Amino acid sequence: MDAQGRGRADEIDPADQWVLNPHTGDYELRLNHSGADSAGTSQSSGPRIPNRRKPVHDGGGERRGTARDGSGERQRPARDGNESAPRREVPGQRSRRSANGSRGQEGSGPGESTGHRSRKAPKARRKKALLWTGGTMAFVLVGLSVGGYALYQHFNGNLNTVDVGGAGNKNVFDNDAPVNILIIGTDKRTGKGNEGYGDKGSVGHADTNILFHVSKDRTNATALSIPRDMITNIPDCKAKQPDGSEKVIPGTQNVRFNESLGQEGRGPGCTMDTVKEITGLQPDHFMMVDFNAVKELSTAVGGVKVCLAKPVKDKDSHLDLSEGEHKIQGEDALAFVRTRHSFGNESDLDRIKVQQQFIASMIRQMQSSDTLTSPTKLYKLADAATKALTVDTGIGSGKKLMSLAQELGKVNTKNITFVTVPVLDNPAEKTPITVVLNKPKADPLFAMMREDTSLTEVKSQKKAAKSKQDALLKGSKAAAADIRVDVFNGGKVAGAAQTTVAWLQNNQGVLKSTNKANAPAKIDKTTLEYAPNQADQARALAAMMGLPGSAMKKGTTDAEGLQAMVLTLGADFKGTGVPITGPAKAPADIPLANADKAECAK
Repeated sequence: MDAQGRGRADEIDPADQWVLNPHTGDYELRLNHSGADSAGTSQSSGPRIPNRRKPVHDGGGERRGTARDGSGERQRPARDGNESAPRREVPGQRSRRSANGSRGQEGSGPGESTGHRSRKAPKARRKKALLWTGGTMAFVLVGLSVGGYALYQHFNGNLNTVDVGGAGNKNVFDNDAPVNILIIGTDKRTGKGNEGYGDKGSVGHADTNILFHVSKDRTNATALSIPRDMITNIPDCKAKQPDGSEKVIPGTQNVRFNESLGQEGRGPGCTMDTVKEITGLQPDHFMMVDFNAVKELSTAVGGVKVCLAKPVKDKDSHLDLSEGEHKIQGEDALAFVRTRHSFGNESDLDRIKVQQQFIASMIRQMQSSDTLTSPTKLYKLADAATKALTVDTGIGSGKKLMSLAQELGKVNTKNITFVTVPVLDNPAEKTPITVVLNKPKADPLFAMMREDTSLTEVKSQKKAAKSKQDALLKGSKAAAADIRVDVFNGGKVAGAAQTTVAWLQNNQGVLKSTNKANAPAKIDKTTLEYAPNQADQARALAAMMGLPGSAMKKGTTDAEGLQAMVLTLGADFKGTGVPITGPAKAPADIPLANADKAECAK
């Protein structure tokens, strides 16, 4: 490549601009040419980013971003003003007519006068594009990451992958289902300067944990923080060995949640299984980072804004900040999210709140114009993110991560809610150090997430779909004596089918109920399958069992003779007389935080 050439056709200069295509809502590359038909090229001193975008065509069938001379012929940029360069398959901006009527490339940046007013993108599309390009990348701190550039194969080699076997989802995402991503921040030390953090020689425990639940219709998300010091049971799990075989690691009871990773050879798949054991929600994928990622990513994004309600000077983390707003990165950012002696009652629960505030601020920073209009900054961020990430093989490539990011990026930040698993001080400890699950508060919260109920008010198609499903519960109900149902156990409560049949017969008067023992396979959610002419029976049984509308599976053909409905109890079944349906709103005494609002750490 000569001194002024752009190089191979699959490379682009970070000095080139990414601009919004108002027709698609996506950002596209506009070359940083000096003029509409310039044959020259610009010099670059920054990193080069592989280009994998397909050419974009306008309504007239012409390739966008191709300059023309007065005769209408396409002009190719020359390397040195004399020699023609190979044609580049790079999309440019939408062309428009200049003052003299000919078509030319748009100006080189926002606010540049060209004699005509540029068309603004619809607000909703602009918002979607911002989130798609950068918003989801913020979570890699102790969570989610990968913005627009992760599409490119340039970053594939940065990723570390782990095969979690049956613990995850082999598909990147399912268009017709919610997505659950488990974010794991470990206490493993990597990188220079991290000697003061975490346990020396640690293989990496589940230090910071967030289950990120994205709704089926992608209108909202819940970020559920799981305390590392929560006492729980870790189930048996499988871990892939170097030779490709699977080893079953025995579970253990009454230990801290963070031991679900690193102890006894447990990998991320074991942490995923433990989360399912606690919440009833199956993580589809995981993303894992360590301490060094916090420093690298906060620096790559140009710093993260934080607010302190009081000055902080922590001798352990070396965090030294005055009261008010600050923009922190690197060592200060790591100290901020790691300190536990500066806020609240100095517990891990208060540190979780600070981490949630930091992540929310990072999301907002990712959507700022400072980040989105800087190709170099986006490049550095994506490069740091992919180097920091360890993911499951289901999303273990740039292309797969990009597909996932597009799904996650559909969520507006005002509909991202942070919440922490409700817990209590461990009553078994004289001086409480650990915590235990507060079931009366946690169970309704978990039920809401399993039912895909948003913690924020969202106007969406999901509400219409849910209303349609809930309508199946409305109408006349058959008498208990007329209900005919076969009961299968597809959950984890042993003997649940027999117990349910006994309860239906003895307590509810449903004498025509039959125990069919175990279902062919385990299922997460209870279902009631029925024929159209059994609708009154189904409504009556759903009322007795406390089934939600989503459990109703109406068939297309009428039942004949003595055909019975089929009730299959899932993992959400907790026992007879315990309603399966979750509340419409989160309990009032559970603190919630919104990603769209800035808060000061106290």
